[in-house]
Amino acid sequence: MDSYDLIDYISNSTKKSPVKFYIKGEGFKKVLSTYEYYGDDSSGVVFCELKEAEALKEKLGDKLTQSRIEMDRLNSAIPLADYSQYNCRIEPGVHIRDQVEIGDGCVLMMGAVINIGAKIGKNTMIDMNTVLGGRATVGDNCHIGAGTVLAGVIEPPSADPVIVENDVLIGANAVVLEGVKIGEGAVIAAGSIVIDDVPAGTVYAGAPAKKIKDVDDQTKQKTEVMASLRQL
Repeated sequence: MDSYDLIDYISNSTKKSPVKFYIKGEGFKKVLSTYEYYGDDSSGVVFCELKEAEALKEKLGDKLTQSRIEMDRLNSAIPLADYSQYNCRIEPGVHIRDQVEIGDGCVLMMGAVINIGAKIGKNTMIDMNTVLGGRATVGDNCHIGAGTVLAGVIEPPSADPVIVENDVLIGANAVVLEGVKIGEGAVIAAGSIVIDDVPAGTVYAGAPAKKIKDVDDQTKQKTEVMASLRQL
């Protein structure tokens, strides 16, 4: 999807406010026969939309002695992805939006956020608390360090996304601005702010990031990606 497709998808989506409606009282089963209800005649939980929960609370009236509504979003336009579609390792606390492509053997560590339209190649590790913005693209066999941000571009729609080619290593807490392309086999030092394209096989560092050398044998040894960490 390009930016215009994603914007159309978001603007035309049904906005949802799903809740868990915990209830306690009496005489519930008959009233709740058409709801997604888990419980018995006197207590349980209803999974529904916020407006449905509010209407149900009124409908139950005196049957209800105690209730509580829990929610974690309001008028959300983009659902989270169905993780079962991926053949990879996804650790607790990862958030992946719908319309995201993830290759086989990837590893997504705790706290990573992958926004709509992003693409991740095979055997790539997205480390803790990393953010891939909308349409950001990462190739095969990469390591994107903890806390790194790959800027997203859905708005403005004319902007180009971040593209990280195969076999790239980005250190922790780096920032890659929209439209930047990082060439195959490049290395970005921790804490760098990358504002310009990075040629393949080079090492960049600093804020803004500048070339410090070409990738050599010593660099390859220090930035080796371990296949054993990608095993399922």
